[in-house]
Amino acid sequence: MGALLQFVGDWGHALAAVLFAALGIFLLRRRDEAPEPRLLAAALLLTSCWALYVSFGGVSKPLSGVGESIRNAAWVLAMYVMLRRGPVGRAGPTMAVSAVYLAVAGLLLMQTVTDLLWRQLSPASDLHHALVTCSLILRMMTAIGSLLLVHHLYTAWPSRERGGVSLLLGSLAAMWTYDLNLYAICWFAPHRVNELYALRGLLMGLIAPVIAVGMRKGMAGRLQLSRAITFQSLSIVAVALYVAVLTAAAVLIEMIAGPYARVVEIAAVFFTAVTALVLLPSPQVRALWKVQVAKHFFQHRYDYRTEWMRFGDTIGRPGEDAAPLGQRVAKAMADITDSPGALLLLRDEQDGLAFETQWNWAGDLSDVGTVSPGIVAQLEQTGWIVDLGRRKSGEGALDLPEWMTQERRFWALVPLIHYGRMIGALLLAPPPIDRRLDWEDFDMLRAAGRQAATHISEAQGQQALDDAQRFEEFNRRFAFIIHDVKNLVSQLSLLSRNAERHADNPEFRADMVLTLKESVGKMNDMLARLSQHNKGKAEEPRPVALIDLLQQVARTRGRQHPVHVSGDAPLALADPVRVEQIVVHLLQNAIDASTAESPVDLRLSAEAGEAVVAIIDRGKGMSAEYIRRDLFKPFSSSKAAGFGLGAFEARTLAQAMGGRIEVESKPGAGSRFTLRLPLAPHSDTQEKAA
Repeated sequence: MGALLQFVGDWGHALAAVLFAALGIFLLRRRDEAPEPRLLAAALLLTSCWALYVSFGGVSKPLSGVGESIRNAAWVLAMYVMLRRGPVGRAGPTMAVSAVYLAVAGLLLMQTVTDLLWRQLSPASDLHHALVTCSLILRMMTAIGSLLLVHHLYTAWPSRERGGVSLLLGSLAAMWTYDLNLYAICWFAPHRVNELYALRGLLMGLIAPVIAVGMRKGMAGRLQLSRAITFQSLSIVAVALYVAVLTAAAVLIEMIAGPYARVVEIAAVFFTAVTALVLLPSPQVRALWKVQVAKHFFQHRYDYRTEWMRFGDTIGRPGEDAAPLGQRVAKAMADITDSPGALLLLRDEQDGLAFETQWNWAGDLSDVGTVSPGIVAQLEQTGWIVDLGRRKSGEGALDLPEWMTQERRFWALVPLIHYGRMIGALLLAPPPIDRRLDWEDFDMLRAAGRQAATHISEAQGQQALDDAQRFEEFNRRFAFIIHDVKNLVSQLSLLSRNAERHADNPEFRADMVLTLKESVGKMNDMLARLSQHNKGKAEEPRPVALIDLLQQVARTRGRQHPVHVSGDAPLALADPVRVEQIVVHLLQNAIDASTAESPVDLRLSAEAGEAVVAIIDRGKGMSAEYIRRDLFKPFSSSKAAGFGLGAFEARTLAQAMGGRIEVESKPGAGSRFTLRLPLAPHSDTQEKAA
């Protein structure tokens, strides 16, 4: 045990010496010509020298007491200069205060002389014992006088400027308070004082950083207690107090119980340990501890920065495994007041409130009803947060529904208001510690409720936008399909007119059946494209033999109008269904623009790594202005019965496959639409050909 105390004492004083020396050198490097910082630097360096001397030999060395007196004298002198030259001493210190400083200086001088004398005498002499006792008394008097001077300097300092000296004076008060207790115990119980001598170095090592913070310009005023560190520190103090009480109880039991002391001690330790393990993890004890610490150590109940960061992290938690937004909002709001559960009510179609979701709610939710539009309007207008616990006693003006006021599980009703409109409301469960809502709760919940309402409103707006986009996609597909239906109607109309004249012709009947089958197949394809599961996306492009596709289209449309197919090209990389749609659209436009005797040409070729399909007619043609401004504009058509979607849809489908459509036309000379598609890679082409 003695070796451990020696180790702690030596290295503790060594650490203090290093810290005080670094602080003193740092202060000297400022090159401040004022006497106060120079005296403070001298006091710091002298304190470092004293601690270093003690670390080498301990307090039993001859000059350890003299070094302590020099240390104290340096700090007292620095305080006197601060009093004389600071904001409280411009008129000069009073005679009484000056007398106290002079008395402390005299005590230090007498203490130094006494320390030098008793070490020259034999320990067995009576004079040696008397001088040692006198030295202890002088040290206690010096500590008391120094504490009085620290207290006077702090109280005399202007209250608006105390932040700059509070940490320095607090550190000096801690140093001299420790010395006073050290020498008092040395007076009454000399055999118990070795531990205090060893721990004094660690205390001085802790004081040095506090002085550094206090002397740093502008830092003292900004220094604030961290709630997390405060809770942890107080918890450690509570544990230490528990150990101290347990130790004192053990000593008392040994004095009273006699031969049964061991059994009583074991029973007491077992009982206290079990009690601590049962009570400390409970939410009620932790909530009570949190409330009491916030009440007695901080100006405000909430650490607003921490609460706001936690609120944002809870609501904005990303990832696929995150809970739905409603549950995250309920949890974020409940965490503010330590509520164990919450219910979220949202606006319904009748402008009232209806249950939406819950977070960690215990019990049946079948009795949760709705809130009428009238109450919603009142809450929307006032923005009140309703303390339901208080309303149960008959207070309040809102006529809330009975299912809400009579249920003990509901503690507070928080409206969620976004730009003056009530989006919803939250019902919070009572926290572990039953308490009334105060102004801080109202302000915090009101601000958090507005933020939560913003998130919910944004999510609802995004959902409405998604629905609108789905409707837009459906409408776009429907418009294209209507255009395709128009083409089928034209084809079937021609078929019905010809049926009147050629119904007896077997070849015509066979051709009519084939045309009807193709029309039914196309109509089924159109209905499939309207399905909500069909997103209107092109299939993966694959090698396509365009000549076969063009010939199939020509055979189908050839019954309506003469169509000639010519040329050839390598395989194109495209979606055959979409290519057929493009060719059918452009071919139908060419047929509509041509006379009955004028055929339409489909020419296939390859140019610069592209497959080229040209649809050529000899109709009336189009002007350059019409091509530039109206041709590919949806719902713009030059035909009386047209929808203006054929060219627009054809270009959209071509671009989706990485192709494009070019137009050449002159009034009276016909038109040439050119579809250009990328060629399939050579390996794919060879494989397909094989």
